[in-house]
Amino acid sequence: MSVDRIRAIDKIEKLPPPVDDDEDKHELGVSLQPYTSSQHGPRNQDRRGSTLLGDVIVEIDPVVEKRVRRKFDKTLVVLVFLAYMLAFLDRSNIGNAQNAGMGDDLGFDDEHYQWLLTIFYIPYILFEGFALMWKIMPPHIWATITVATWGLASTLQSAAPNWQSLMVCRWFLAMAEAGFAPGVPYLLSFFYRRRELGLRCGIFLSAAPLATTFAGALAYAITSTPSPPLPPWRLLFLIEGLPTLILAIILYFHLPSSPTTAPVLTPTELSVAKARLSLHTPQQGQTPTGWRSISPREILSTFESLQTLLPSLMYFSLNVSFSSLPVFLPSILSSMSLSPNTSTAQGLTAPPYLLSFLICILSTYLADKTQQRGLTIICLSLVGGAGYVLLATLPEHLVSVRYFSVFLAAGGVFPSIANVLPWTLNNQGSDTKRGVGIAVLNMVGQCGPLLGTRLFPEGDRPGYTKGMVVCAVFMFVNAGLAAGLRWHFARKNKRLEERERAQVVSRAGDGGRREDGESEGMVGFRYVL
Repeated sequence: MSVDRIRAIDKIEKLPPPVDDDEDKHELGVSLQPYTSSQHGPRNQDRRGSTLLGDVIVEIDPVVEKRVRRKFDKTLVVLVFLAYMLAFLDRSNIGNAQNAGMGDDLGFDDEHYQWLLTIFYIPYILFEGFALMWKIMPPHIWATITVATWGLASTLQSAAPNWQSLMVCRWFLAMAEAGFAPGVPYLLSFFYRRRELGLRCGIFLSAAPLATTFAGALAYAITSTPSPPLPPWRLLFLIEGLPTLILAIILYFHLPSSPTTAPVLTPTELSVAKARLSLHTPQQGQTPTGWRSISPREILSTFESLQTLLPSLMYFSLNVSFSSLPVFLPSILSSMSLSPNTSTAQGLTAPPYLLSFLICILSTYLADKTQQRGLTIICLSLVGGAGYVLLATLPEHLVSVRYFSVFLAAGGVFPSIANVLPWTLNNQGSDTKRGVGIAVLNMVGQCGPLLGTRLFPEGDRPGYTKGMVVCAVFMFVNAGLAAGLRWHFARKNKRLEERERAQVVSRAGDGGRREDGESEGMVGFRYVL
């Protein structure tokens, strides 16, 4: 038995016994049994609710495990979803504010507005290494610091007297958000197993299109209000910034920092949570914090792998479109002459993002079930690319068809990103590798917005053809990269199967069952295609 599996079993064996409270009565949660072929059948037998590690069968009560997942969903996932929704509101409402008269009131032109978009991504790239802070610092503390910082910066934009002060606010807004959102999928990987992670990442990331849906509706309501107490764009920043500060306080008291210490779990559920983590990351069997939990050797090996480099290029391609669509869509729709009223154009941004929100959740759920995340990304990227091609080539008088194309673009871009992030986490083999993989993915990927936010200058109205063509090209490039990475994983899986088939010869008497490895290096581990 490998050292990793011995460590995992040792961690499980040290689990605290359950207490006899109402919810835990008659529930063991986790049990260990020595494997024998005569008692448990051949190794190739399907065992629901149990995992074979070496010569030990780890059985987890599926009823208790389902309860653990639901409690994490109701606390962890809901809280990070709300935080990301507010983050995206605070980040992208600059486009709605500009349409509501911000530039006219403060006296700056389109070039200065373009810099307000670009400045956000400079600190966002520089501070991507903050993703590892989720492992170094207790997550509930780190989340509170980052959310409170960007909430304050967002709210202060409502009092900005000039363009320079807006630039300062956007810098600190980006720096704080860089420490939160890019690392949340990594945080979720502490709590969920491989086949569960994608859906939770999808729910988390679906907050972006949902936030943009509300941003359009909220901007429509504010700009349509007669005689507001403040200029509409200042009121927008104020209304969307204050809830973030309130959420920061809630996160400090209610965000779980580890599956093994979550206060919402009973003792039996804590045993199951720790067993799940041990099977998922047997090198550690827990979620340690502090600098000692980071392995320099694993950091270096992560940089050498294609499963780190190619997703980073995919994320760059997607972010060219992802960053530009929310801030420019109101202007794009206004230029389509769907309505001469700017406020109506704001409201028309909502339906495409609502569709995107639903596709984010559905696509990640299906990819989890089928373990075919690469094919999912390819299909979504082609749909998004087709939408941009139609927007670039259709004549301007075909307004309804061009509006339909916006649905295709939004329905391809956001869900593609929702699948790229869990694909990266699924195919990294340890906590440290997952953290470094996410950090590299974001450092390279967040360079995409430096291009994306410059693609739709006012001078390209009404068709914005150049921006549409560039976004289409990058969506198709992303589909190609996903196909290449899937082929790479298929080859590696074939090699793993051949290696294990050769090892099975010495264990032919027990049926040649490959073990249920969830972590790289364990027998039975397979890369998600």
